Amino acid sequence: MDLRQLEYFVAVAEERNFTRAAERVHISQSGVSARIRGLERELGAELFDRSSRTAALTVAGKAALVHARAALAAAEAVGQAVGEVTELIRGRLTVGMVIGCTVTPLFDALAAFHRAHPGVEISLLEDHSDRLVEGVRTGAVDLALIGTPAPTPEGLDALTVISERLVVAVPAGDPLTRQHRVTLRDLTTRPLICMPPGTGLRTLFDRACADRGLRPVIALQASAADAVADLAARGLGAAVLSASMAASHGDRLTARVIDDVETPALLALVWRSTDNPALRELLVHSRQAFAAPPGGRDADGEEGEAAGGA
Repeated sequence: MDLRQLEYFVAVAEERNFTRAAERVHISQSGVSARIRGLERELGAELFDRSSRTAALTVAGKAALVHARAALAAAEAVGQAVGEVTELIRGRLTVGMVIGCTVTPLFDALAAFHRAHPGVEISLLEDHSDRLVEGVRTGAVDLALIGTPAPTPEGLDALTVISERLVVAVPAGDPLTRQHRVTLRDLTTRPLICMPPGTGLRTLFDRACADRGLRPVIALQASAADAVADLAARGLGAAVLSASMAASHGDRLTARVIDDVETPALLALVWRSTDNPALRELLVHSRQAFAAPPGGRDADGEEGEAAGGA
């Protein structure tokens, strides 16, 4: 049994697919399959149920996964411990961000971290916030930029980087622009354009409606803020966005705060543990980047989606 076998096993278990796992570890699918077959022969048990379309763990596989992750973490810790002594941080970090995200401070942080610690391999992935949170909880993701309706997801540490109100955005001349006050009930009489379920923005909106017994009509859904705004600008519905998302489309849409949704949409960095020295350093750079003057803070895409986002 070697660490490479365990790495491939964990990759297939997390991706639930041999092809995606092979792409992740940068070898052929046949190579991954052969190494895992060798591991199964050595252990005397099948680790995956190959009868279904997804690579589902068997009971033995589930039992092995915990220890495989621990073994890989221990091996990485050895290298990190030596690296810290020699003032050289090495290893690998997986950073997640909400789909369609264009949040300049995060990219600034990654660039500054890479310059300071070129020995750390950085992987960047996009997903909805609920899946990113689960990835952080399981250890598949080290740090994630998410949209959330709650300041700190249960069991995780968090740094809120944006907090803003939920708005409805409509073209100029829409009756909503002439109302003194816009509420959720006002929105139930018209088609809406929203982020999809699983995003923080949508979760915040759905919860607010459910609390008031309202059932809005979601006519269209899109994962990117630009798409939501474009659809609204063409008169296909009223867009539910965060304030920063709507502000970047102020030439085409008028945004009004939804008065009775007082809970803010949040954009936050979340992580599970800072035992990893590379993660500690990345958090230092992230705090510096998000604390910088907002000259480069672009609120495109899912900065708003995160601010309510995924």
